[in-house]
Amino acid sequence: MNDIRMEVNEKTSSFDVIIPCYKPGEKFRKLLKALEKQEIPPKKVILINTEEQYFSKDLLKETKLEIRLHHISRADFDHAYARNLGVSFSDTPYFLCMTDDAIPADEGMTRALLSSFSMDSAIAEVYARQCCTKESSFDERLSRNYNYGETSQIKGIEDLKTLGIKCFFASNVCCMYKKDIFTELGGFLAPTIFNEDMIFAARAVQAGYKLAYQAQARVYHSHHFTAIQQFKRNFDLGVSHKDYPEIFDLVPPEKEGIKMILQNSRTLIAEGKAFLLIPLFYRTAFRFLGYKAGKNYHRLPKFLLRRFTLNPQYFQKKKFHWRDFGRRGRR
Repeated sequence: MNDIRMEVNEKTSSFDVIIPCYKPGEKFRKLLKALEKQEIPPKKVILINTEEQYFSKDLLKETKLEIRLHHISRADFDHAYARNLGVSFSDTPYFLCMTDDAIPADEGMTRALLSSFSMDSAIAEVYARQCCTKESSFDERLSRNYNYGETSQIKGIEDLKTLGIKCFFASNVCCMYKKDIFTELGGFLAPTIFNEDMIFAARAVQAGYKLAYQAQARVYHSHHFTAIQQFKRNFDLGVSHKDYPEIFDLVPPEKEGIKMILQNSRTLIAEGKAFLLIPLFYRTAFRFLGYKAGKNYHRLPKFLLRRFTLNPQYFQKKKFHWRDFGRRGRR
């Protein structure tokens, strides 16, 4: 896909922004300000906030954007439900999913996303490039560079053999959807503990639609996870892979993980930073152990599930029958 900014018909390409929030802070304020300054601003911003007590309306005082604020409880939250709820309040042909800590890098981000849909009528969604900040850790910088390159791309089912699991890769940190296709496919599958974006992307590709990665649409997004937090995030990732074998058994992700570690190791050595290999392997070990535990969550006692996950309410929602899980685990 050529990295060019195409003309966008603003009258037919209006969009809403949907942002799940939980204890939003200064980055959220900057996000709203950046959305306000876009060459093509959103029609409205729909906020799905978890727990009203943690949301300060002072965050909205300075914005000129039209804001629709909806509160849900922690017990009701999951990544798919919150975003589906936001979509239900949207009346535009496109909608943009973002997280409350992702900040557009320039004023042309939304134009770049919208323009990508004109490249191919089969494109169901377009996701943006995530860039690190000065505060990003070395391993986060490596993973960002691996997953979000400088070249834009259109992916379809014909690329599955070549790209493997990356054929289904997309991120709701910043991803724009064509609403009619989203509705046709039934939205995000809920409940989903994690990875709702990639699960939808896989279903879209399997249905014959395409995904686009637009490298010119850039957002600053970074985390500072501890090894334990990485374990928990990857535990939830493993759970999502276990729950959707029709997707993740088709293209097992472990091979891509090994490929990323090898490339990141080579990058560190080439940069003269071989001393960082030990902390890289240490963090990678926590990710791997978390992922493997998540893939086998049906064999774990309930008290370990609560300790290992970032989303304990997910397991309450599913109303598991533990004997059924035992049978599933022996298949």
